Amino acid sequence: MIFPRIGDLQIQMGIGESYLGLALSGLPIGVQIALLFADKILSLFNFRIAVSMSITILGFFLFLVSFSYEPWSFFIFLLFAGIAVGIVEVAVNIEADRVEYKIKKKIMNRSHSFWSLGFFSAGLLGAIFSQLNVSPTFHFLFCFVLALLLVFYFSKKYEVAPTRPTLNEKPSLFVIPSNKIMALVFFTLSAMLIEGAGIDWSVIFMRDIFNTPPFINGMALFLGAAAQFIVRFNADNVVERFGSKNVAKLSIIVMFIGLIFVSFSNFPYLVLFGFFLMGGGTAVLFPLAVSAAAQFSDKTAAANVASLAQISFVVFLIGPPFLGFIAETYGIRISFMICFPLLFLSWGFISSIDNKNDYG
Repeated sequence: MIFPRIGDLQIQMGIGESYLGLALSGLPIGVQIALLFADKILSLFNFRIAVSMSITILGFFLFLVSFSYEPWSFFIFLLFAGIAVGIVEVAVNIEADRVEYKIKKKIMNRSHSFWSLGFFSAGLLGAIFSQLNVSPTFHFLFCFVLALLLVFYFSKKYEVAPTRPTLNEKPSLFVIPSNKIMALVFFTLSAMLIEGAGIDWSVIFMRDIFNTPPFINGMALFLGAAAQFIVRFNADNVVERFGSKNVAKLSIIVMFIGLIFVSFSNFPYLVLFGFFLMGGGTAVLFPLAVSAAAQFSDKTAAANVASLAQISFVVFLIGPPFLGFIAETYGIRISFMICFPLLFLSWGFISSIDNKNDYG
Protein backbone atom coordinates (compact mmCIF):
# COMPACT_ATOMS: atom_id res chain seq x y z
CA MET A 1 0.00 0.00 0.00
CA ILE A 2 2.90 2.37 0.58
CA PHE A 3 4.64 2.34 -2.81
CA PRO A 4 1.95 4.12 -4.89
CA ARG A 5 2.05 6.96 -2.33
CA ILE A 6 5.83 7.37 -2.04
CA GLY A 7 5.65 10.56 -4.10
CA ASP A 8 3.01 12.01 -1.75
CA LEU A 9 5.03 11.01 1.32
CA GLN A 10 8.15 12.57 -0.19
CA ILE A 11 6.28 15.88 -0.53
CA GLN A 12 4.87 15.49 2.99
CA MET A 13 8.41 15.12 4.38
CA GLY A 14 9.85 17.81 2.10
CA ILE A 15 12.95 15.82 1.10
CA GLY A 16 14.83 15.07 -2.12
CA GLU A 17 15.53 11.72 -3.79
CA SER A 18 18.78 11.10 -1.87
CA TYR A 19 17.18 11.38 1.57
CA LEU A 20 14.13 9.49 0.34
CA GLY A 21 16.35 6.67 -0.87
CA LEU A 22 18.11 6.49 2.49
CA ALA A 23 14.77 6.45 4.31
CA LEU A 24 13.42 3.72 2.03
CA SER A 25 16.40 1.52 2.93
CA GLY A 26 14.73 0.90 6.29
CA LEU A 27 12.52 -1.74 4.69
CA PRO A 28 15.31 -3.94 3.23
CA ILE A 29 17.43 -3.47 6.38
CA GLY A 30 14.51 -4.85 8.37
CA VAL A 31 14.25 -7.75 5.94
CA GLN A 32 17.95 -8.50 6.42
CA ILE A 33 17.57 -8.50 10.21
CA ALA A 34 14.60 -10.86 9.99
CA LEU A 35 16.43 -13.25 7.69
CA LEU A 36 19.10 -13.74 10.36
CA PHE A 37 16.43 -15.16 12.68
CA ALA A 38 13.75 -16.43 10.27
CA ASP A 39 14.96 -20.03 10.31
CA LYS A 40 14.78 -20.13 14.12
CA ILE A 41 11.44 -18.29 14.32
CA LEU A 42 9.86 -20.72 11.86
CA SER A 43 11.10 -23.63 13.97
CA LEU A 44 9.09 -22.23 16.90
CA PHE A 45 5.89 -21.16 15.11
CA ASN A 46 4.00 -22.92 12.36
CA PHE A 47 3.40 -21.32 8.99
CA ARG A 48 -0.12 -20.08 9.77
CA ILE A 49 0.81 -18.33 13.02
CA ALA A 50 4.04 -16.85 11.66
CA VAL A 51 2.38 -15.35 8.59
CA SER A 52 -0.69 -14.04 10.44
CA MET A 53 1.42 -12.32 13.10
CA SER A 54 3.89 -10.92 10.59
CA ILE A 55 1.26 -9.42 8.28
CA THR A 56 -0.43 -7.81 11.29
CA ILE A 57 2.88 -6.21 12.32
CA LEU A 58 3.61 -5.21 8.72
CA GLY A 59 0.28 -3.45 8.22
CA PHE A 60 0.49 -1.65 11.55
CA PHE A 61 3.92 -0.13 10.93
CA LEU A 62 3.08 0.83 7.36
CA PHE A 63 0.05 2.64 8.76
CA LEU A 64 2.37 4.52 11.13
CA VAL A 65 4.48 5.55 8.14
CA SER A 66 1.65 7.84 7.02
CA PHE A 67 2.33 10.03 10.08
CA SER A 68 5.97 10.63 9.11
CA TYR A 69 7.01 14.23 8.54
CA GLU A 70 10.74 13.55 8.74
CA PRO A 71 12.88 10.80 7.17
CA TRP A 72 14.12 9.28 10.46
CA SER A 73 10.65 8.19 11.63
CA PHE A 74 9.89 7.01 8.08
CA PHE A 75 13.05 4.87 8.25
CA ILE A 76 12.27 3.39 11.69
CA PHE A 77 8.69 2.43 10.83
CA LEU A 78 9.87 0.80 7.58
CA LEU A 79 12.58 -1.05 9.54
CA PHE A 80 9.97 -2.83 11.69
CA ALA A 81 7.78 -3.44 8.65
CA GLY A 82 10.76 -5.01 6.90
CA ILE A 83 11.31 -7.45 9.78
CA ALA A 84 7.76 -8.70 9.24
CA VAL A 85 8.34 -8.95 5.47
CA GLY A 86 11.47 -11.07 5.98
CA ILE A 87 9.63 -13.65 8.07
CA VAL A 88 6.80 -13.88 5.54
CA GLU A 89 9.31 -14.16 2.69
CA VAL A 90 11.00 -17.27 4.08
CA ALA A 91 7.79 -18.84 5.45
CA VAL A 92 5.87 -18.63 2.18
CA ASN A 93 8.78 -19.89 0.08
CA ILE A 94 9.35 -22.88 2.36
CA GLU A 95 5.63 -23.71 2.40
CA ALA A 96 5.48 -23.48 -1.40
CA ASP A 97 8.42 -25.88 -1.68
CA ARG A 98 6.74 -28.33 0.71
CA VAL A 99 3.53 -28.19 -1.29
CA GLU A 100 5.50 -28.79 -4.50
CA TYR A 101 7.04 -31.88 -2.93
CA LYS A 102 3.68 -33.09 -1.61
CA ILE A 103 1.71 -32.78 -4.86
CA LYS A 104 4.69 -33.49 -7.20
CA LYS A 105 3.91 -30.41 -9.25
CA LYS A 106 5.64 -27.03 -9.58
CA ILE A 107 3.72 -24.16 -7.96
CA MET A 108 6.55 -21.82 -6.88
CA ASN A 109 5.96 -19.21 -9.58
CA ARG A 110 2.20 -19.29 -9.04
CA SER A 111 2.80 -18.82 -5.32
CA HIS A 112 4.89 -15.72 -6.02
CA SER A 113 2.19 -14.42 -8.38
CA PHE A 114 0.00 -13.57 -5.40
CA TRP A 115 2.77 -11.34 -4.03
CA SER A 116 2.53 -9.56 -7.38
CA LEU A 117 -1.27 -9.51 -7.11
CA GLY A 118 -0.85 -7.57 -3.88
CA PHE A 119 1.24 -4.94 -5.65
CA PHE A 120 -1.18 -5.00 -8.59
CA SER A 121 -4.16 -4.31 -6.30
CA ALA A 122 -2.22 -1.76 -4.24
CA GLY A 123 -1.05 0.05 -7.36
CA LEU A 124 -4.58 0.42 -8.72
CA LEU A 125 -6.08 1.42 -5.38
CA GLY A 126 -3.21 3.80 -4.67
CA ALA A 127 -3.56 5.46 -8.07
CA ILE A 128 -7.28 6.00 -7.49
CA PHE A 129 -6.86 7.30 -3.92
CA SER A 130 -4.03 9.60 -4.98
CA GLN A 131 -6.08 11.02 -7.87
CA LEU A 132 -8.99 11.60 -5.48
CA ASN A 133 -6.67 13.31 -2.97
CA VAL A 134 -7.43 10.74 -0.27
CA SER A 135 -4.87 11.14 2.52
CA PRO A 136 -2.19 8.43 2.91
CA THR A 137 -3.34 7.93 6.53
CA PHE A 138 -6.91 6.96 5.57
CA HIS A 139 -5.61 4.97 2.60
CA PHE A 140 -3.18 2.94 4.75
CA LEU A 141 -5.73 2.37 7.52
CA PHE A 142 -8.22 1.03 4.98
CA CYS A 143 -5.64 -1.37 3.51
CA PHE A 144 -4.46 -2.46 6.99
CA VAL A 145 -7.96 -3.44 8.10
CA LEU A 146 -8.75 -5.13 4.78
CA ALA A 147 -5.51 -7.13 4.88
CA LEU A 148 -6.18 -8.31 8.42
CA LEU A 149 -9.65 -9.53 7.51
CA LEU A 150 -8.34 -11.40 4.48
CA VAL A 151 -5.33 -13.04 6.12
CA PHE A 152 -7.25 -14.27 9.16
CA TYR A 153 -10.11 -15.52 7.01
CA PHE A 154 -7.87 -17.53 4.69
CA SER A 155 -5.50 -18.80 7.40
CA LYS A 156 -8.23 -19.94 9.79
CA LYS A 157 -8.61 -23.42 8.29
CA TYR A 158 -5.34 -23.65 6.40
CA GLU A 159 -3.58 -27.01 6.76
CA VAL A 160 0.20 -26.70 6.73
CA ALA A 161 2.04 -29.06 4.35
CA PRO A 162 4.24 -31.75 5.94
CA THR A 163 7.96 -31.06 6.29
CA ARG A 164 10.00 -32.11 3.29
CA PRO A 165 12.65 -34.81 4.06
CA THR A 166 16.05 -33.12 4.25
CA LEU A 167 19.13 -32.81 6.39
CA ASN A 168 18.58 -32.21 10.10
CA GLU A 169 20.49 -29.02 10.91
CA LYS A 170 20.24 -26.54 13.74
CA PRO A 171 19.21 -23.07 12.61
CA SER A 172 22.01 -20.49 12.51
CA LEU A 173 21.98 -16.70 12.53
CA PHE A 174 23.78 -16.37 9.23
CA VAL A 175 23.83 -19.12 6.63
CA ILE A 176 27.13 -18.99 4.78
CA PRO A 177 26.27 -19.21 1.07
CA SER A 178 27.72 -22.08 -0.93
CA ASN A 179 29.13 -21.61 -4.42
CA LYS A 180 25.81 -22.80 -5.83
CA ILE A 181 23.89 -20.21 -3.80
CA MET A 182 26.27 -17.42 -4.88
CA ALA A 183 25.72 -18.38 -8.52
CA LEU A 184 21.97 -18.04 -7.95
CA VAL A 185 22.56 -14.64 -6.34
CA PHE A 186 24.38 -13.37 -9.44
CA PHE A 187 21.59 -14.80 -11.57
CA THR A 188 18.91 -12.87 -9.67
CA LEU A 189 20.71 -9.51 -9.27
CA SER A 190 19.25 -7.87 -12.38
CA ALA A 191 15.68 -8.86 -11.53
CA MET A 192 16.06 -7.73 -7.92
CA LEU A 193 17.44 -4.30 -8.83
CA ILE A 194 15.01 -3.70 -11.71
CA GLU A 195 12.03 -4.84 -9.63
CA GLY A 196 13.17 -2.65 -6.74
CA ALA A 197 13.69 0.34 -9.05
CA GLY A 198 10.21 -0.12 -10.50
CA ILE A 199 8.57 -0.45 -7.08
CA ASP A 200 10.39 2.47 -5.43
CA TRP A 201 10.81 4.94 -8.27
CA SER A 202 8.33 4.30 -11.10
CA VAL A 203 5.64 6.62 -9.67
CA ILE A 204 8.20 9.38 -9.03
CA PHE A 205 9.71 8.78 -12.50
CA MET A 206 6.41 9.54 -14.22
CA ARG A 207 5.77 12.57 -12.00
CA ASP A 208 9.21 14.12 -12.48
CA ILE A 209 9.81 13.30 -16.17
CA PHE A 210 6.32 13.80 -17.64
CA ASN A 211 4.38 15.70 -14.94
CA THR A 212 1.45 13.34 -15.54
CA PRO A 213 -1.64 13.18 -13.26
CA PRO A 214 -1.46 11.04 -10.08
CA PHE A 215 -3.56 8.27 -11.62
CA ILE A 216 -1.16 7.89 -14.59
CA ASN A 217 1.81 7.97 -12.21
CA GLY A 218 0.27 5.11 -10.24
CA MET A 219 -0.26 3.16 -13.45
CA ALA A 220 3.52 2.69 -13.71
CA LEU A 221 3.49 0.55 -10.56
CA PHE A 222 0.14 -1.01 -11.41
CA LEU A 223 1.19 -2.17 -14.89
CA GLY A 224 4.51 -3.58 -13.71
CA ALA A 225 2.80 -5.57 -10.96
CA ALA A 226 0.02 -6.68 -13.32
CA ALA A 227 2.53 -8.09 -15.80
CA GLN A 228 4.41 -9.78 -12.98
CA PHE A 229 1.20 -11.39 -11.70
CA ILE A 230 0.11 -12.63 -15.14
CA VAL A 231 3.51 -14.15 -15.90
CA ARG A 232 3.99 -15.75 -12.50
CA PHE A 233 0.49 -17.19 -12.37
CA ASN A 234 1.05 -19.05 -15.64
CA ALA A 235 4.81 -19.60 -15.47
CA ASP A 236 4.94 -23.02 -13.80
CA ASN A 237 3.29 -24.80 -16.74
CA VAL A 238 5.50 -22.85 -19.16
CA VAL A 239 8.63 -23.79 -17.20
CA GLU A 240 7.64 -27.45 -17.18
CA ARG A 241 7.08 -27.35 -20.95
CA PHE A 242 10.03 -25.26 -22.13
CA GLY A 243 12.52 -25.57 -19.27
CA SER A 244 13.90 -23.12 -16.73
CA LYS A 245 16.79 -21.95 -18.89
CA ASN A 246 14.67 -20.98 -21.90
CA VAL A 247 12.14 -19.14 -19.73
CA ALA A 248 14.98 -17.31 -17.96
CA LYS A 249 16.53 -16.25 -21.28
CA LEU A 250 13.23 -14.86 -22.55
CA SER A 251 12.69 -13.04 -19.25
CA ILE A 252 16.08 -11.31 -19.45
CA ILE A 253 15.41 -10.23 -23.05
CA VAL A 254 12.00 -8.81 -22.08
CA MET A 255 13.60 -6.91 -19.17
CA PHE A 256 16.19 -5.49 -21.57
CA ILE A 257 13.54 -4.23 -24.00
CA GLY A 258 11.45 -2.73 -21.19
CA LEU A 259 14.48 -0.98 -19.74
CA ILE A 260 15.22 0.56 -23.14
CA PHE A 261 11.70 2.07 -23.30
CA VAL A 262 11.95 3.46 -19.77
CA SER A 263 15.48 4.82 -20.18
CA PHE A 264 15.18 6.45 -23.59
CA SER A 265 11.54 7.06 -24.60
CA ASN A 266 10.07 10.58 -24.49
CA PHE A 267 6.48 9.35 -24.69
CA PRO A 268 4.77 8.56 -21.37
CA TYR A 269 2.68 5.68 -22.70
CA LEU A 270 5.75 3.98 -24.18
CA VAL A 271 7.43 4.34 -20.80
CA LEU A 272 4.38 2.77 -19.14
CA PHE A 273 4.70 -0.11 -21.61
CA GLY A 274 8.35 -0.33 -20.62
CA PHE A 275 7.39 -0.69 -16.95
CA PHE A 276 4.91 -3.39 -17.99
CA LEU A 277 7.68 -5.32 -19.79
CA MET A 278 10.07 -4.85 -16.89
CA GLY A 279 7.49 -6.29 -14.50
CA GLY A 280 6.90 -9.30 -16.71
CA GLY A 281 10.62 -9.84 -17.21
CA THR A 282 11.41 -9.82 -13.49
CA ALA A 283 8.58 -12.23 -12.69
CA VAL A 284 10.24 -15.64 -12.70
CA LEU A 285 13.95 -15.19 -12.06
CA PHE A 286 13.81 -15.09 -8.25
CA PRO A 287 11.15 -17.85 -7.94
CA LEU A 288 13.27 -20.06 -10.22
CA ALA A 289 16.28 -19.40 -8.00
CA VAL A 290 14.28 -20.12 -4.83
CA SER A 291 13.04 -23.41 -6.27
CA ALA A 292 16.59 -24.41 -7.21
CA ALA A 293 17.97 -23.41 -3.78
CA ALA A 294 15.27 -25.33 -1.90
CA GLN A 295 16.20 -28.51 -3.79
CA PHE A 296 19.91 -28.41 -2.96
CA SER A 297 20.70 -31.27 -0.59
CA ASP A 298 23.73 -29.80 1.18
CA LYS A 299 21.62 -27.95 3.80
CA THR A 300 17.98 -27.74 4.87
CA ALA A 301 15.58 -26.11 2.43
CA ALA A 302 14.98 -23.31 4.95
CA ALA A 303 18.72 -22.70 5.34
CA ASN A 304 19.34 -22.56 1.60
CA VAL A 305 16.36 -20.28 0.91
CA ALA A 306 17.36 -17.99 3.79
CA SER A 307 20.94 -17.91 2.50
CA LEU A 308 19.78 -16.96 -1.00
CA ALA A 309 17.41 -14.32 0.35
CA GLN A 310 20.01 -12.86 2.73
CA ILE A 311 22.49 -12.19 -0.05
CA SER A 312 20.02 -11.35 -2.83
CA PHE A 313 18.16 -8.82 -0.71
CA VAL A 314 21.37 -6.86 -0.27
CA VAL A 315 20.38 -5.36 -3.64
CA PHE A 316 17.13 -4.13 -2.05
CA LEU A 317 19.28 -2.84 0.83
CA ILE A 318 21.70 -0.74 -1.23
CA GLY A 319 19.30 -0.11 -4.11
CA PRO A 320 17.09 2.69 -2.71
CA PRO A 321 19.87 4.99 -1.41
CA PHE A 322 22.11 4.28 -4.39
CA LEU A 323 19.40 4.89 -6.99
CA GLY A 324 18.16 7.90 -5.02
CA PHE A 325 21.64 9.45 -5.07
CA ILE A 326 21.99 8.78 -8.81
CA ALA A 327 18.51 10.21 -9.49
CA GLU A 328 19.15 13.42 -7.57
CA THR A 329 22.70 13.88 -8.91
CA TYR A 330 22.45 12.76 -12.53
CA GLY A 331 18.72 12.38 -13.21
CA ILE A 332 16.21 9.62 -12.61
CA ARG A 333 16.63 8.16 -16.11
CA ILE A 334 20.30 7.44 -15.37
CA SER A 335 19.31 5.56 -12.23
CA PHE A 336 17.44 3.10 -14.44
CA MET A 337 20.18 2.89 -17.08
CA ILE A 338 22.68 1.50 -14.59
CA CYS A 339 20.60 -1.70 -14.47
CA PHE A 340 21.77 -2.71 -17.97
CA PRO A 341 25.11 -4.36 -16.97
CA LEU A 342 23.37 -6.64 -14.45
CA LEU A 343 21.25 -8.12 -17.25
CA PHE A 344 24.42 -9.45 -18.89
CA LEU A 345 25.53 -10.83 -15.51
CA SER A 346 22.24 -12.71 -15.11
CA TRP A 347 22.60 -14.10 -18.64
CA GLY A 348 26.02 -15.46 -17.75
CA PHE A 349 24.69 -17.36 -14.73
CA ILE A 350 21.57 -18.91 -16.27
CA SER A 351 23.08 -22.37 -15.87
CA SER A 352 22.89 -21.99 -12.06
CA ILE A 353 19.16 -22.81 -12.08
CA ASP A 354 19.67 -26.08 -13.94
CA ASN A 355 18.33 -28.85 -11.74
CA LYS A 356 16.51 -32.11 -12.25
CA ASN A 357 13.42 -30.98 -10.27
CA ASP A 358 13.36 -34.38 -8.59
CA TYR A 359 10.58 -34.61 -6.03
CA GLY A 360 11.08 -38.27 -5.30
